Amino acid sequence: MVLAAGLLAATCAGQEEAPPAVPGAAVPAAAGAAAVPADNGYRQIEQLAQVLELVRETYVDADKTTYEKLMAAALGGILAELDPHSQYLSPELYAKLQQEQENTYEGVGITIFGRNEGVTIVTVREDGPAARAGVLPGDVMVKVGERMVDEMSIGEAAQALRGQPGEALRLTVQRPVTREFKEFELVRQVLSTVTVKDAMLLDAALGGAFKIGYVRVLQFTQPTGDELALALDGLEDSGLQGLVLDVRNNPGGLITSAVEVAGEFLPPGTTVLTTEGRGGQLTSPPYQTPPRKRRERNYPVVVLINHASASGAELLAGALQDLRRAVIVGGTSFGKGSVQSIIPLEGGAAVRLTTAKYYTPSHRTIHEQGIRPDIVATLTPDEEKAVLEFWRRGESVTGDARELARLGDRQLERAATVLKGVLALGR
Repeated sequence: MVLAAGLLAATCAGQEEAPPAVPGAAVPAAAGAAAVPADNGYRQIEQLAQVLELVRETYVDADKTTYEKLMAAALGGILAELDPHSQYLSPELYAKLQQEQENTYEGVGITIFGRNEGVTIVTVREDGPAARAGVLPGDVMVKVGERMVDEMSIGEAAQALRGQPGEALRLTVQRPVTREFKEFELVRQVLSTVTVKDAMLLDAALGGAFKIGYVRVLQFTQPTGDELALALDGLEDSGLQGLVLDVRNNPGGLITSAVEVAGEFLPPGTTVLTTEGRGGQLTSPPYQTPPRKRRERNYPVVVLINHASASGAELLAGALQDLRRAVIVGGTSFGKGSVQSIIPLEGGAAVRLTTAKYYTPSHRTIHEQGIRPDIVATLTPDEEKAVLEFWRRGESVTGDARELARLGDRQLERAATVLKGVLALGR
């Protein structure tokens, strides 16, 4: 058992007293010495080496038992046991991640996260193949092609969705509400990054006598802050009195971009977010709003969230809620509030490891909790599908808000009602 001895020797290097590297042998405590702690790693690593060699020597299919395959499986299992976001990145997968472009990608237009129930589709871009086929946020991925998703890591599942433009992809999902399985035939395409859309003043059917603005932020990328600022400038020049900021189905993105967006509505230098690692230690300086602003935006704001608002969208909503700068309307958000660090390893592989959690200004953790709205307003699956279909068709791109008012989006209607009440009281 040369490997067992080697692993133990490497692990115990630098220790004053290393137990004998003999597979299966008990390690007696020396006279007068303290007992070896149960979680010191010696016995567990010895057992890992024993199982590794046992598999290599006796497993029926020898081609599955190379050291490389076994150790990749072992590392993958260790990290997957921690949480859905930690994973082992093989050299091939890590290289693909490094090559991904920032502003475009080839895929089917969905964002996924790992949850206890499986790999969940968080957002579906209305301009992507998945939306056109009828995939909905909340669907749980079952198969990509012929491969079962529960046999993949979250990173492998994400890569399986990508590919060359024009390539076909068969995706099987389970819809949680009905428990039915659905299969979709999709064709990958190049998707450009879109962040801020549909800035308009709501129709009087929604806004009443007030000029209530509406804008959607689909995700947070480098230009999002500037794009939103320009959109707000235009609405303000049209007499804006209150704003509905819609981050439903927003999967997040750059945290710094979400902080910039928060800075449009908060004083410069306001702390909106902290990250804490093991033991409550800060892992980075607090995230604060930028030192300068284009304009003062002191009008009332309602932020719309739903079950598919994740990460940066939740951080934005949580900060504005804690600091009493906005009323949050909709449904409880997704609950993705942890920090993953990618740590390169020798040989071209890497580890993605959860190293910290995000906290709102009142020190609430978002992770696995989500942001609970101040005012709950939900949509049925059919209503949510109708709203997604409306935006996919781009019926309000011209700025005509009449069709939006006729849509029957009850979450938006509730947000507009809240703003009308605030504005009426402020008169």
